[in-house]
Amino acid sequence: MRKAAAVIATVLTLAACSPSTLAYGKVRSALVDAGLSDSNASCMAERMTDRLSIGQLQRLQSLQAPKRGLADYVATVKRLGDAELLGVTTSAAALCASGLAPERKR
Repeated sequence: MRKAAAVIATVLTLAACSPSTLAYGKVRSALVDAGLSDSNASCMAERMTDRLSIGQLQRLQSLQAPKRGLADYVATVKRLGDAELLGVTTSAAALCASGLAPERKR
């Protein structure tokens, strides 16, 4: 009985760690490495990890380059040729830069 309870507790704990939660830190770091401010990177990572697949997030992570601004980052994402990725990135950038994105605590 105790073993079953331990297994159930472990499964519930792992279920709470969704892929978006696990990816948030990596995406945020990649955005900062790409030249975005800490506040924009945090805000955008929150929105992007909820809306993009792991594969799309990995493509974004590969964009690490010399420091650049938000507009340059969006232009670089556009060159990847993924319409959904561009739409999510653009909307996250606009909402976060304007301050219209609701703040959520991780």
